[in-house]
Amino acid sequence: MGGTATHVTRHSAVAGGALVVAAAAVLAWALAYPQASLTATLVRAISVCAAVVTLGLAAVPMLEGDRHRAEVTSRAATPLAAAAGVWLLAELTRLVVAAAQTAGVGVLRLDLGTLADFLVATTAGRSGLVALGAAAVVCVAALAAPRGMPTVVVLTGVAAVGVVARPLTGHFSDSALGGFAVAVHMLAAALWCGALAALLLTVEHRGQWARLLPRFSTLSLWCVLALLAGGVLGAAVRLDSVAELYATGCGRVLSVKIAVTAALVLLGWRNRTMWLPAARSHRATAVVSRSRSVVELTVMAVALALAAGLAVTS
Repeated sequence: MGGTATHVTRHSAVAGGALVVAAAAVLAWALAYPQASLTATLVRAISVCAAVVTLGLAAVPMLEGDRHRAEVTSRAATPLAAAAGVWLLAELTRLVVAAAQTAGVGVLRLDLGTLADFLVATTAGRSGLVALGAAAVVCVAALAAPRGMPTVVVLTGVAAVGVVARPLTGHFSDSALGGFAVAVHMLAAALWCGALAALLLTVEHRGQWARLLPRFSTLSLWCVLALLAGGVLGAAVRLDSVAELYATGCGRVLSVKIAVTAALVLLGWRNRTMWLPAARSHRATAVVSRSRSVVELTVMAVALALAAGLAVTS
């Protein structure tokens, strides 16, 4: 009965997360209007969030000790394949939409030759193929590959490559410094958010939270530092003046994203000082830990959807 309740809670959390991502994507589009497409923003947000969850599920066994790692790897396999499958479909849809927009035709009028030209001849197409390939490899390997530490390391690396493939060739493709900054920023955000999502999807008992949450907390601290450093550097490269933060669609999305990120950092600090000690000492039940992780993940989903909106804002 308890297991059924846990699954219901997780299914509800996934459904709620999807609604939050959709709503935040609409907000990002509204802030950027008329410099962004609603369809492109929604598809990009779904792809980004699925990629983040995929990376987190691939990496979460590394947070566990040798004694319990096989158990976590086994529990993560099915949601990992599902998240990678959603990433694969969203990335494929994103490429079709982008190819249609580049060709100036409707999606239904896009022919295979035009799509192939986009995939091969454009930087956006080639980077999308990298992400598409990464999602496909993780999806298949999560179910078919041996569940050992070498597989965990390889799949984490493949997912990480897929996550940073598009940012490296997006707005900062003409700046080596900007490209490095956004790659660091995105990878740090993906590890931070993805690892917490993975804990929500795989951890069932109070004892598991007591073991894994302190290790996640250490990881998240380094991720936040890298995220902030990469974000500040990336914004400095991208913006020509402070006025752009409210005068342009890109600036407005960035301003709200900064505010949400600040709130997320504060929430993370609060959880580090209150939730972490309670979980470590087994005073926090699994229900309490899941509830706190859902709250933090909700804010993370908003931030990721805004980042997706920023990426498609011209």
